[in-house]
Amino acid sequence: MFLINPKSKQPLYEQLVEQLRRQITLGVMSAGTAMPSVRQLATELGINPNTIQKAYRRMEEEGMIVSVPGKGSFVSEDLAD
Repeated sequence: MFLINPKSKQPLYEQLVEQLRRQITLGVMSAGTAMPSVRQLATELGINPNTIQKAYRRMEEEGMIVSVPGKGSFVSEDLAD
């Protein structure tokens, strides 16, 4: 689902944000879709969970995702162009 290049000069969390943004923009992940859990995605990509959390936090600040305590993160229903 995601391709992270550890040799890139671009930070890992920025690579992840970029790919998530692209998938949401292209409609691969639609409004209300549950995001993979931080732990699950960190395991799949083989990177630190804090890196995933940083990417999710950035996406939340941008209004692309919303976090629901105890339930996880979801693609925002209020996406703007």
